[in-house]
Formats: sequence, C-alpha cells, structure tokens
Amino acid sequence: MKMWLRAMAVLALAQMVVPAAAAEAELALLSSYVGNWQGEGALVGGDKPEPFRCRLNISRGNQQKVNYTGRCTLVNATLSISGTIAYNDAARQYEAVMSSNAGYTGLAIGRRGNNQISFDLRERQKDRGGSDVRIGSRILLIGDSITVDFEVEFNNSGDVLTASVPFQR
Repeated sequence: MKMWLRAMAVLALAQMVVPAAAAEAELALLSSYVGNWQGEGALVGGDKPEPFRCRLNISRGNQQKVNYTGRCTLVNATLSISGTIAYNDAARQYEAVMSSNAGYTGLAIGRRGNNQISFDLRERQKDRGGSDVRIGSRILLIGDSITVDFEVEFNNSGDVLTASVPFQR
C-alpha cells in the first residue's frame, strides 16, 4: 500500500512540474522575439499601392507576457498599435490582445503549427460616415521573423485595403 501511495505522490508531483516547465518554454519562445523590429510593405486596394512602413518594439512584460508597441506610417496617416502576447498556462494556449489609435481592440487565440504561431484579430465597427467596416490583423511569429497582415473591408462599397509587412531586427 505504501508503494502505491508513493507512486501516486510522484505522479501528482510530476503533473505539477510539467505545466510549469511548459509555461517556461512558451515564455522563452515569446521572449525570443524581444527587441526592435522594422518592416515595410504596401497598402493595396486603393487607386495605387501606398508605401506602408512600420516599427515594432517587443519587450518582456510581467508574468508570462511580452508587450509590444508599434507604429506604421502611410502617406497621410499613422497607425499606432499596442498590446500583449502571453501564454495562458491554465488554458494551455497563446493569447494576443491588441488596440490601436484607429479604435480597434481585439483578442485572439494563437494557433501553433508548422514552426509558427498565428493570431487572427477581427472586429467590426463603423467608419466616420456610419458605414460598417471589418478590420483585421494577423500576427505571424515564424522562426526569427514576424509578419503582420492588415485588412480593412468597407461593407457598403466592398472595397478592401490590405497590407502585409514582414519585419526584421
């Protein structure tokens, strides 16, 4: 009977240690993206493609999080974003939160596969004229690179603006 109790105690202890080790590994992966990043692409879908340049700073946050702030410039506009990316150990999933100066706020669950983690943030809101607009952002963490895809769809006209920005340190 004592042997059985010892085996159960060892098994219970092992189950408590594995999640902590998993969370540390996930945080180490997220922390590998800490640093200053730059990227450029083009905003496509208007009269002509417009240059789209971005900077992104990722820093270590509290607990199992990394924080990010970024700024993208277009010809006549600036888009600022900020948020956190975390590993939620209890739910065993990555989570990203983003907000922007364009009024966008979203939460996305990270999907891990093929050596990448992807986050799809989607929201519907109204433009200045009161028309429905769908705004989306996709963050891809792939190896030692980051790509952010942006998309805005104006539901009344059907016009879609997109930009894909690959980042490098």
